[in-house]
Amino acid sequence: MAASGAAATDLEVIRGKRAALFFAAVAIVLGLPLWWKTTETYRAPLPYSQISGLNALQLRLMVPITVVFTRDSVPLDDQEKLPFTVVHEREIPLKYKMKIKCRFQKAYRRALDHEEEALSLDNVKEAEAMLAEQKEQSEGSLTVFVISEHSLLLPQDMMSYIGPERTAVVRGIMHREAFNIIGRRIIQVAQAMSLTEDVLAAALADHLPEDKWSSDKRRPLKSSLGYEITFSLLNPDPKSHDVYWDIEGAVRRYVQPFLNVLSAVGNFSVDSQILYYAMLGVNPRFDPASSSYYLAMNSLPHVINPVESRLGSSATSLYPVLNFLLYVPELAHSPLYIQDKDGAPVATNAFHSPRWGGIMVYNVDPKAYNSSELPVRVKVDMVRVMEVFLSQLRLLFGIAQPQVPPKCLLSGPKSEGLMTWELDRLLWARSVENLATATTTLTSLAQLLGKIGNIVIKDDVASEVYKAVAAVQKAAEELASGHLSSAFVASQEAVTSSERAFFDPSLLHLLYFPDDQKFAIYIPLFLPMAVPILLSLVKIFLEAHKSWKKPEKID
Repeated sequence: MAASGAAATDLEVIRGKRAALFFAAVAIVLGLPLWWKTTETYRAPLPYSQISGLNALQLRLMVPITVVFTRDSVPLDDQEKLPFTVVHEREIPLKYKMKIKCRFQKAYRRALDHEEEALSLDNVKEAEAMLAEQKEQSEGSLTVFVISEHSLLLPQDMMSYIGPERTAVVRGIMHREAFNIIGRRIIQVAQAMSLTEDVLAAALADHLPEDKWSSDKRRPLKSSLGYEITFSLLNPDPKSHDVYWDIEGAVRRYVQPFLNVLSAVGNFSVDSQILYYAMLGVNPRFDPASSSYYLAMNSLPHVINPVESRLGSSATSLYPVLNFLLYVPELAHSPLYIQDKDGAPVATNAFHSPRWGGIMVYNVDPKAYNSSELPVRVKVDMVRVMEVFLSQLRLLFGIAQPQVPPKCLLSGPKSEGLMTWELDRLLWARSVENLATATTTLTSLAQLLGKIGNIVIKDDVASEVYKAVAAVQKAAEELASGHLSSAFVASQEAVTSSERAFFDPSLLHLLYFPDDQKFAIYIPLFLPMAVPILLSLVKIFLEAHKSWKKPEKID
């Protein structure tokens, strides 16, 4: 009986050991991997190497130029060398991590018969009209016509002409170095019509250090998919002034044609409002010499904040809002003028604030007060007002007057208020700005996700990152190929996808879930189960260790 009891006890001990080993094996082989897999932070793979390579991206902005030579524009020996292609490339000296090179590809050829006929006229406008009927040019391309140095197409004291379309005219020369001399003139004209350091510096103002390039270049609006334009009439004294403005007709006749041309840059919405008893918030000073009131230049920044609280449009808008305010001063402060930094009255009686909008002061004719009782009926001259607002709108978008070379005749703008090559220049600037913004956003996102390992990276976020990287690369390729329109579209896609990934709400789900909270959750769960298993394993190990050291008896 004693032997059978001992055998049963040994059997129970063996079963206990096997059970402990089995539970330990299940916990280690199945439990731990299953727990690790089900509780890990999901992080979809991202193209970190491609994102880091974007910082070393070199942009080559190619401007295709077709150079057309008429008869007697260059010596006969040089005409026999046509056609051929010349490439002029130079680096834009900007203090930015992304290297930018401008590439002018000039394709020289002889003029066709209809081009010779048009360029033989004595009026450059008529010649442009005839040439425009024959061929439409793609975005970003230029055509330069080289005429005889004695041609009457241009005034004799002018060496070149820049038209409203993508065309220019340059005088030729009978010289053995004719191609070199004319080539330099063409580059000067092409730079004025396309890419300059100032244009690119203004586009990259938010990405450049504070130096001579960026200190006074923070004027243009940032690139966006859409813009909202609000025209506001401020009548602080409705008891004295009954103001009427035909804003609907003015927008239809003057503003909408301009915005239709700019529709390639973004979508626009226009609205208007009339605000009564809306004051500027700055007390004008009285000038006894002229019996008028004035606003000094140093007080203009204090005008905007009190008025902006009454506008109420920027708080609910998804896009940048441009405010254009027409202020009719109250009777007690009339007439009111704006002074420049030298104390002289501003000709337009208006000023603009970068990336915000503009304000124009509209004084009532003093004779109106003598002929009628209050309130005086005031009919606003919308032609004069819209001239000011459109010029301010051009400045807000960075469309400034080009720096033309010496002895260059610049054509006036088209009826829409914008030259075609000015739109191309804006697309160049916006494309570069979008690429810089997308690259900065992707780099910041990659650094953030690399430093904080418990941020969830969902598949849709990774998809947006891949789309943004591909769009940046495509835009760079299109710019290098001279396809401006498709490059701008790709750059917009890059910005949209990169910002959509950066501001995705799912990135914040586990951002504030530190390790001490994990231990507080998992220790009460695993400790009651792990202690018996660990004690059993320790006991089995100690017993096995004793059995190995116990000497065997030899009879």
